[in-house]
Amino acid sequence: MRKHILSACLIGSLFAAQALAQSKKYPSYSGIYPHLAMYNNEGECGTGAVVPWAGKLWAVTYGPHLPFGSSDKLYEITADLKQTVRPESIGGTPANRMIHPESNQLFIGPYAIDARGSVRVMPYKTMPGRHTGNARHLTDPKNKIYYGTMEEGFYEVDVKTLTPTLLYEDGNVKQKKGADESNNHRGELLPGAHGKGLYSGQGVMVYSNNGEPGPQALKQFDIESGSLSEWNGKEWKVVRRNQFVEVTGPGGLYGNKNPATDPIWATGWDHKSVLLGVRDAGKWTFFRLPKASHSYDGAHGWNTEWPRIRDIGTPQKPDYLMTMHGMFWRFPGNFTPKNTAGIRPRSAYLKVIGDYTRWNDQLVFGCDDSAQKEFLNKRKAKGNIEGPGQSNSNLWFTPLNQPDHLGPNTAEGAVWLNETVQAAETSEPFLFAGWPNRSAWLQNNGDAEVDFTFEVDKTGNGTWTRLKTVTVGPKKAVNVEFAADAPGEWIRIKPGKATNATAHFSYSANDRRTTSPNSMFAGLSNVSTTKTSGGLIYGLGDNRRALGMAALDYAGAQPTEVGYYELDGNMKLVRREDEKAMSFIKSKFAIPQKAVTIDESSVLVVDDKGRRWRLPLGNAAYTDLTNQAALRICREVATERDLFNAHGTFYELPAENADGYAKIRPVSSHNLRINDYGSYRGLLIMTGIDPQAMKNSEHIVVSDDQKAAVWAGAIDDLWKLGKPTGQGGPWKNSAVKAAEPSDPYLIGFYDQRSLQLSHQARSPVTFTIEADPVGNGPWMAYKEVTVAPGETFRFTFPKGFQARWIRFKSNTDCQATAFLQYN
Repeated sequence: MRKHILSACLIGSLFAAQALAQSKKYPSYSGIYPHLAMYNNEGECGTGAVVPWAGKLWAVTYGPHLPFGSSDKLYEITADLKQTVRPESIGGTPANRMIHPESNQLFIGPYAIDARGSVRVMPYKTMPGRHTGNARHLTDPKNKIYYGTMEEGFYEVDVKTLTPTLLYEDGNVKQKKGADESNNHRGELLPGAHGKGLYSGQGVMVYSNNGEPGPQALKQFDIESGSLSEWNGKEWKVVRRNQFVEVTGPGGLYGNKNPATDPIWATGWDHKSVLLGVRDAGKWTFFRLPKASHSYDGAHGWNTEWPRIRDIGTPQKPDYLMTMHGMFWRFPGNFTPKNTAGIRPRSAYLKVIGDYTRWNDQLVFGCDDSAQKEFLNKRKAKGNIEGPGQSNSNLWFTPLNQPDHLGPNTAEGAVWLNETVQAAETSEPFLFAGWPNRSAWLQNNGDAEVDFTFEVDKTGNGTWTRLKTVTVGPKKAVNVEFAADAPGEWIRIKPGKATNATAHFSYSANDRRTTSPNSMFAGLSNVSTTKTSGGLIYGLGDNRRALGMAALDYAGAQPTEVGYYELDGNMKLVRREDEKAMSFIKSKFAIPQKAVTIDESSVLVVDDKGRRWRLPLGNAAYTDLTNQAALRICREVATERDLFNAHGTFYELPAENADGYAKIRPVSSHNLRINDYGSYRGLLIMTGIDPQAMKNSEHIVVSDDQKAAVWAGAIDDLWKLGKPTGQGGPWKNSAVKAAEPSDPYLIGFYDQRSLQLSHQARSPVTFTIEADPVGNGPWMAYKEVTVAPGETFRFTFPKGFQARWIRFKSNTDCQATAFLQYN
């Protein structure tokens, strides 16, 4: 039966070239087709699953907490990209999908689809809950499958009759109340809240949970949260008390071919790093990987939209792609505890991805783009800006090699963070292979000197050998650089005696980007341009499915009103007479005054917790435009993710409940005068077009009257603007107090970094350079330098040096300058 299914898929791929030609009748921007946008009437519209089946592509969307149904739909998409909303749609919050070979059916959400594309429905009245995963049955896999819900409801379903049999009752039913998206339900069966993955094999069904209930989880990212559990058909067992998401195996959507012996994989995380578990021969083994992005953190679990491990290859050549914490990873399909070689970082991404698949020799990503609710993602830098009027998301079509060509794969993570470690007790293995520049920060918080031994597993077969031993004094820290050719798939650390320690690994890519923007950004205004065609934008509500724009012409910083325009699903920008919409956008989407402070040497941000952070400066022309509120600084561009555009650099900015500015990451720097930006039909829309270059092009959409225009593309196009650059520092001829540290200044993710330290004292001054590799502490002394009067200390940071923040201390009161240049 499975051979029959795969043959059908191969037949479908023969029409790929024809389908591509046919699809050109629909406008697309960086692989996003606006006409395929999916809307609902809920606070969020994520893509829960995308699966090729019966010659079509099938997708389901979900609302935020709707266990009894919603306005979400089941979508059927043909090879020539015609979208059909199936009339059987009953909505909900589904992210489950599974192909059952014996009955030749696709189970996706509450729907069963046969080989002819006929759809049957399992009503929420008979099977309530937020369907999060499917698994093959432990004892009768030919005739039954399992359904799991996010609130620990479990069912076995007859694949012929679709009759569900209740195994464990869903938490929403127990509470006897409707959806409450502000409530992370406490599970009575297992610890945590917010179930995610489901899979079976080796005699158990495995269930993951990535959240924690209660008010503390909504604010603090590093509390105990989530769990990985398994069920043997009679009893539940908690395997590990951490946040877990994906659970799968080599069989993927079909289930493992050899369920008794094939491995089961699970991905998760804690506040330190990414977790990877593998169950083999009835035993779980765990590993750690670095994080590229911290936007996925948050103890409530809401910020992760179903990370996956999925085969995007062919039946003849499997190719597993893993998504986790903002990174595409190459994952070996033969991964077991005795064969762990081959996990490699590919590239970083900004999109929020719910599911993905290979279809017609392309990758198709189902995304979570524009949430009307915006949930907990509020901050001062955004002002009182509204979310979009109606939630919507889209699919993203890319070449098969796209996961290798987005952002640099720089990443970091810890095995210990300010925790007690025992003598000769090794840390969990941490991924070591895959980066040209690798270093570690070791901090000994104990009262005695400690030897730390680094061991490596060179080939991934579980054999460990000593790499080096580093001695760290009491209350001291050491930055350890590893040679580019140092062997090892995995690395671990063993202390010589018990102590309290931090061990954090920092890995960086060689950023091969230039400082010049890709030609796709041609037509956007330069920051030095005195005139620009701008506008404030807003995704309209009331099922209008258009983008409203209050078009403005800027001469200097003062805008002149042009008129109200709407951008429709065919990407036609048309002037409308709608004073109400114009007034609403100008009022609710006005750029906030003093979102940040620009001083002589940096961008100063004081976050919502009162913490101070400093960022590099770009072109001097940004200072006046920022102070005059002519440029949007901060806006949500994907669900619970903000873009922060300050002084010529775009940053990825996690939500405050994921530690916010402490974990900010520069994406790219530019010299563009971007007036506003936002998400619409899965696209990134930007305003600020050069009037002299206002013409329709691949990415510029011009109005019918030639008086307004926008740029359209994908969020991940921003990597092509140019590598991050900047200059500045926390001090410029500043009055410095002895032993009082400067504000943190961002240094992570930049390429060529140099430092100049000087002072105006009459005697030598000793400066301590401290680094924070984590983002929210701990601070570690990197270097001490003594600078004579009238001299300047100059230093170029080696590539192996990586930290997120840097700061400085002086041993005496003085006037000092700490200037950093990032090229």
